[in-house]
Amino acid sequence: MSTDRDLDVAVVGAGVAGLTAAHELRRAGLQVRVFEAQDHVGGRMSSFRHGGFTVDRGAEQLPEQGYRATWQLLDRLGVTPEEVPRIGKALAVWRDGRAHPGLAGRFAPLTGPGLSPRALPSMARMTAWTAWHRRSFDGDHPERTAAKAATVRDFARRYHPDLHDYLLQPVAGSFFGWDTARSTVAPLLSLLLSVGPVSGWRTYHDGMDLLARRLAAGVDVDLCSEVREVVADSGGGVRVRLAGREVTARSAVLCAPAPVAARLHPGAPADESPFLSACTFTPVLKVSCLLDRPLAPPSAKPLYVLLTPRTEDDTLSAIIVDHAKHPGRAPVGKGLLTLVASPERIGAFLQAPDGEVRDRLVAAASRYVPGLRQACTAAFVHSFTHGLPEATPQALLHRRQFMDRPLRPVEYAGDWLTLRPASEAAVRAGALAASRVLARLRPRPLPRAPLSGRGAPARQDMATTPHRAVEAR
Repeated sequence: MSTDRDLDVAVVGAGVAGLTAAHELRRAGLQVRVFEAQDHVGGRMSSFRHGGFTVDRGAEQLPEQGYRATWQLLDRLGVTPEEVPRIGKALAVWRDGRAHPGLAGRFAPLTGPGLSPRALPSMARMTAWTAWHRRSFDGDHPERTAAKAATVRDFARRYHPDLHDYLLQPVAGSFFGWDTARSTVAPLLSLLLSVGPVSGWRTYHDGMDLLARRLAAGVDVDLCSEVREVVADSGGGVRVRLAGREVTARSAVLCAPAPVAARLHPGAPADESPFLSACTFTPVLKVSCLLDRPLAPPSAKPLYVLLTPRTEDDTLSAIIVDHAKHPGRAPVGKGLLTLVASPERIGAFLQAPDGEVRDRLVAAASRYVPGLRQACTAAFVHSFTHGLPEATPQALLHRRQFMDRPLRPVEYAGDWLTLRPASEAAVRAGALAASRVLARLRPRPLPRAPLSGRGAPARQDMATTPHRAVEAR
């Protein structure tokens, strides 16, 4: 392999997956550069500051369990516990004209917040089924779970209709942006089982971009540098084509949504194309409302998120109370809410002017937050065409072949690799991509197999053994 290159590794995309990959490769001593089309880092985990407000473009919480790789990365970056405080507020579901707090709480499997009394036996049956099959729900291997390729809607049909309408659909529609008839339930259940009760959820003190900013401070990032194409060359390396220039590298990591990665690397080998084609994304659209006072949906307990099921509202899927998530998101005496559009409406909203989108969502949210229209002093619309990866049965079917592909000059990273829209999936994917690049650029001799057949070394699955820097303690 030729070493006469501009870089060891070119990373395309400065989201959390790309920055994690660059961080790991830089720690290993390689020359790495990250190319980002936007003028900021963080991707879907970016924030901006305006008039004393810290506005998150996306929405992310940091559970104390189930996010092992993220916590290890934060520890290595020197992020202190004070910088990731507990949220300490409730999640609620709207039903029959009021908020029902307790969703994702410790006693939610027993109380079923938002469920009718007749649905509680079904809630108990579903809880028992997931507990019995818990070991099969591995977030790194969604195709291996006991739920197989059942969609969220098909899985819910085993139970009382409330479990779909007031539990699985609101969670899938708001946090994942999913249509329950299209996406499989396995990644959803895997995530819900891993993250624990909401009492252990945390946030980033100074905006959800804290992790991205800390990672970017230690790597070489070229902002406003849009990559047009990545081509594997005959010398075993890659050519990264940007507007008016070309960069050569020994390897490249495409840290972009699967449809974008497929477009950037049109010469992808045949064993990669089926999964890349099957990895579809749902768009995301949100409106951040800056308020002259701290309003929130009325509730028996202080809320952090109110989910609005599709059966109750066809415009909104959730209201995030950002000043309750962390007081630093808004100046003292002010408020900040994020209104999340319903997946069914986003397609039309993406074609509408921002002013119309703002007015429609504020009008819909006023039903849950009295006085919102009068208190809103400014609003910002955030949209991502490739917002959240879907977990379609087709993607689940082709995932294993993709993950078993040989090491190549062009690697991939992103939460779509595990079909799980979460920053933990992005961190793990970035570390995995880095380990694959290092294995190819710095091959190590395999351990000598024992002389007898007994005790032969087991195959190491890269999907569950990321680069050693983020392995379990």
